[in-house]
Amino acid sequence: MKALVYQGPGKKALEDRPMPDIADPTDAVVRITRTTICGTDLHILKGDVPTCAPGRILGHEGVGIVEKTGAGVTTFKKGDHVLISCISACGRCEYCRRGMYSHCTTGGWILGNAIDGTQAEFVRIPHADTSLYRIPSGADEEALVMLSDILPTGFECGVLNGKVKPGDTVAIVGSGPIGLAALLTAQFYSPAEIIMIDLDDNRLEVSKRFGATATINSKDGKAAEAVLKMTGGRGVDAAIEAVGVPATFELCTEIVGPGGVVANVGVHGVEVDLHLEKLWSQNITITTRLVDTVTTPMLLKTVQSKKIDPKQLITHHFKLANILDAYDTFGRAAATQALKVIIEA
Repeated sequence: MKALVYQGPGKKALEDRPMPDIADPTDAVVRITRTTICGTDLHILKGDVPTCAPGRILGHEGVGIVEKTGAGVTTFKKGDHVLISCISACGRCEYCRRGMYSHCTTGGWILGNAIDGTQAEFVRIPHADTSLYRIPSGADEEALVMLSDILPTGFECGVLNGKVKPGDTVAIVGSGPIGLAALLTAQFYSPAEIIMIDLDDNRLEVSKRFGATATINSKDGKAAEAVLKMTGGRGVDAAIEAVGVPATFELCTEIVGPGGVVANVGVHGVEVDLHLEKLWSQNITITTRLVDTVTTPMLLKTVQSKKIDPKQLITHHFKLANILDAYDTFGRAAATQALKVIIEA
């Protein structure tokens, strides 16, 4: 089968690989119909994720059709259309029983990281009964790819961890796919204001269409000053960091108001300064999280009922044979205006 393989920092290639097979009774093998590229894949390619070794097939998002199942799989059968969760969960270990599927002792974020992932024609899914979701008949499978990772990530790590509530002023730093997913799902809680901050005017325009009440281009280095002016000097109730670089995290700590929350979503590959000399007295909370995907069933219902439309995030389409072009397009988002790309296997 064809697969996109990580070959070390800055290196990747489309290779021929053996088709995966059942390794454990709880496994399923899924034929991928659609997958996508995540910002985390770009972090892997930069060498920011040491758990991902060269030779790994990348990708942790997608939808597909069950090809075969192990003897221990009871929920799915050959031919079922399924949504693949970016998090594999046994459902039995201490962390799974606490709802922290991302820390499952035999799962977690392993697809495209510790085991081969979804940017291929087939993928092996461990703990299939608790790591796959049946796709309802007639559902838009392209839109549901967004539920593998970015929608629950923006919601859980940004909105829920940011404790967004009615009447809040929320700032989201980063108007990429994750930031926009946080923007879409923050509106479940009716915040009074959602301020989007980014360097890219196109993405800021997109965020206005998605429901942002204000936007700030941070190129001039005065974004914190602009937010404080907007909020009468108070700062925001929730600052959601959706990029994963030191400057954006520090910006969040500069604009959060007393009693507020900084919710980190971004993948950080280098150290970040925490200015406790300024923050120690401010009653703020800083949260970190890897998505657990505990909200995926709920989000699936909101998409089905058309309360949110994640298909808005899709800007480009490619075939698996052209996945290197897809990476080039996604990696040059400022020039290509890419948000999420759909790759058809």
